[in-house]
Amino acid sequence: MTIHSEHYLVHEADEVDLRKRPTREKPVCKSSKAYAKLLQAHVEELSDLQQLLYASNSHALLVVFQAMDAAGKDGAIRHVMSGINPQGCQVFSFKHPSATELQHDFLWRTTRDLPERGRIGIFNRSYYEEVLIVRVHRSLLRGEGLADEPADDEIFWNERFRSMVDLERHLHANGTRIVKIFLHLSKEEQRIRFLDRIDAPDKNWKFSNADVAERKFWDAYMAAYEQCLSATSTQASPWYIVPADDKDSARLIVSRIVLDALRELKMAYPVMSSERKRELRTIRKTLVT
Repeated sequence: MTIHSEHYLVHEADEVDLRKRPTREKPVCKSSKAYAKLLQAHVEELSDLQQLLYASNSHALLVVFQAMDAAGKDGAIRHVMSGINPQGCQVFSFKHPSATELQHDFLWRTTRDLPERGRIGIFNRSYYEEVLIVRVHRSLLRGEGLADEPADDEIFWNERFRSMVDLERHLHANGTRIVKIFLHLSKEEQRIRFLDRIDAPDKNWKFSNADVAERKFWDAYMAAYEQCLSATSTQASPWYIVPADDKDSARLIVSRIVLDALRELKMAYPVMSSERKRELRTIRKTLVT
């Protein structure tokens, strides 16, 4: 199966209905051997492109992951980025905001960790939590010290969407390309993975009682995701909805999306001036004699 990243793209102004988006597709590869070979090819190409990104120093790439618990964010990041030079890539995980972070606007804590030019930044969860978990659990807003209680829900959330889109537009104009990936997991597959975390001693640490408690809000989360994806996927900073019930296929799709984003950048290794070339030739002569 050939992977076409645009197949998973949320086009600008699309009205997302997650019930119509698959959580599982036909496997990309027919065997685990074929999967490993293709993933390795993707990882090697990513490594080459990351080196070119670092050398050209003209753009940054930000990859945002959002998903329900157990959707495979950590695994996708670990497998897809396994061949990347750590000097050129950083991963940040965002959980509940600290007391200090709550003293700032809702975008502050993530903008501190945006990637520099020449680097890849990965957000495991992101500022989008502010229109997802905060929307599902409205009580969290009280801890954010808002000047006024929102009088109109629709206006309030639309203003947050606009703030996010405006931030991404600003970043794009200044060289940061943003790719946003929603790992679309089914509720049944989440149940199976939770049981696996309970039954496997080496996975117990991944599981908490809160994970099960959040399943009660599944429909509310799906509604929040639908509105978020619909409102914030733009041509410059698009969302991709990746079927996540099959971990192997999801990782291959994610790697293809990231590869395509890097390929679209106009990157080149620095061109040496004539003077610099002469200098290098002189140095070379001293090294070989």
